[in-house]
Amino acid sequence: MRNIRYRLHRALLSIVAIAIVIAVISGHDAKIQARTSDPGTPAVNLGYGGYAKLATRTTNLIEHRFYNGNGMWHMCVWARCNTKNRDWGSDALTNTLAFRWMLTHDPSVLPYLRKLAMTAHTWVATDVGSSDTAVWDAVADLREYQVTGSGVALAKAKAAFDWVDSVRAAAFEAGACPQVDYQWPNGRRSDLKTLETGSNYIKAALLLYQITGQSAYLAKAQAAYAIAREYFLSGPVPLYTVYIFDNGKKCTLLPGRYYASVNGNMIWAGAELTRDTGDPVYLTQAIATARAVQKHLSDDTGVFVDLQADNDIVEPLIEAMYLLATADHQRFARNWLLTAASAAGSDTNRLGVFGRFFNGPVPTGPATAWQVTGGAVLMQAAAALDPGGGPARPGFWRHAILVRDKRTLTGPSLRISFTGKGIAILGAIGDICCVAGHARVLVDGVETFDRTGIWQNETSPSIRLPGQVLFAWRWRKVGHHTITILPGIYNPREGGSFFQMTGYLIAR
Repeated sequence: MRNIRYRLHRALLSIVAIAIVIAVISGHDAKIQARTSDPGTPAVNLGYGGYAKLATRTTNLIEHRFYNGNGMWHMCVWARCNTKNRDWGSDALTNTLAFRWMLTHDPSVLPYLRKLAMTAHTWVATDVGSSDTAVWDAVADLREYQVTGSGVALAKAKAAFDWVDSVRAAAFEAGACPQVDYQWPNGRRSDLKTLETGSNYIKAALLLYQITGQSAYLAKAQAAYAIAREYFLSGPVPLYTVYIFDNGKKCTLLPGRYYASVNGNMIWAGAELTRDTGDPVYLTQAIATARAVQKHLSDDTGVFVDLQADNDIVEPLIEAMYLLATADHQRFARNWLLTAASAAGSDTNRLGVFGRFFNGPVPTGPATAWQVTGGAVLMQAAAALDPGGGPARPGFWRHAILVRDKRTLTGPSLRISFTGKGIAILGAIGDICCVAGHARVLVDGVETFDRTGIWQNETSPSIRLPGQVLFAWRWRKVGHHTITILPGIYNPREGGSFFQMTGYLIAR
């Protein structure tokens, strides 16, 4: 991301709303009604803007709605939620502002990042926390340093990194596969080991090497990168799953859980390792993973679909694809970004809120840091790549049809058949809060490549979030399609089976 400068046009943003009309849906006998706006959702208007306007408006949303005015981030807007400057939700907001500055040198972000550097958590030996929290923080602190030159931010980054790397290393490096860190010391809370720790450790180590020039950091990044590839590459394609369970006797991989954050970090790391070491193999591996993201984690129109619950952030994946598109001249990465941006930018509310599904409509309920930052950083990247461009089909969901259909998964399957070119299944995230409860999803008889499907009961802010999109998919033209919901298979992270929808939207 270094030395990247692009000019963004500034203007006021006009936004998309969803206006729903009554129609008949084939293949289903549910009652159809016109959709009404959630009373807690800000009013909308029917204007549309290009990427530059969308990028500016979503930056203002972060600065004036999510920021609390005193060095902390609200994790939710239009709902009561926690406020902090620690861990991946708040770090995603920080990184989004840093990304905007790297692309535009927008001076508006500087006061925020300077203050955030002062209020960021300082990790000390007596802290209680998870390994991934510390290294998420380390990366955000380093981004603050790169933008502001704050010595405080750099010192905090080193402390966060050292907390995992040395201060508390013995507690994390345990179990049957001690090369991989537990999420919590000695597996105290669960058997979980997550690549959220490993991939952010690599990223922090590389940034520390690039900032300090100390070769020890580069060596640590290379070693951790090799471990990540050994333990977390999953299945026949070069994508990284995120979870391992280590009960002290054996380590078991949970396949097919392809976090955007984890795969983005590993793509970024591969590209940067080639620059830092001169070894082209790393970049080859990064490109292979990025192409697998493009091929296997998109809907039928090529738009990225983040099937994780409200516990993933897409910012690292956007950053990685942008790096490949610009520094490494990979045209497919540029196309991937602009395809996603065209879909995400086509439907947003007047404040610039994005949902976690780039191919879906805007949620009518609360918006969280985990949801909004993906679309926010995507607009920054799109505006830099195509300053005069904008969504090809603004208002894709504007005339969608709402089927009000409250159903739960009580039998062996639940089928939704319809004729259209897009579907968005609606409900509450964290419906029975929190964590345990998920379902599998088949699109026209084929299970989604990311086997997360719908992990409905997980929500990072630990509150029930109504008015959300549970699943979205698009096709290139109108056709007859069937979405099948199957019971989730129990595992220690996602729990047992759960699915409950309030209805769905059909785009024609």
